[in-house]
Amino acid sequence: MITIKYFASLRTIAEKEEDSLDIENPITIDQLSDIISKTAPKMGAIIREKKVMISVNQEMASADTIIHDGDEVAFLPPFSGGAK
Repeated sequence: MITIKYFASLRTIAEKEEDSLDIENPITIDQLSDIISKTAPKMGAIIREKKVMISVNQEMASADTIIHDGDEVAFLPPFSGGAK
């Protein structure tokens, strides 16, 4: 089972803060986005279009990162920051 967390505005888009998913074999972020699209199409599209930051086990990840059973995947909106 993997844990999926949505932060900030992505909670509203996904319509949940957290989800769990049973996976039989390791999957990529792209494959996860396809699974998420079945229940939250807009969220799946945002992930595929790389409009979010992704972490796996609190390490930044890319679309080809492999997710294993027991992993935690977090989706975060892009951050901008700093004052001039």
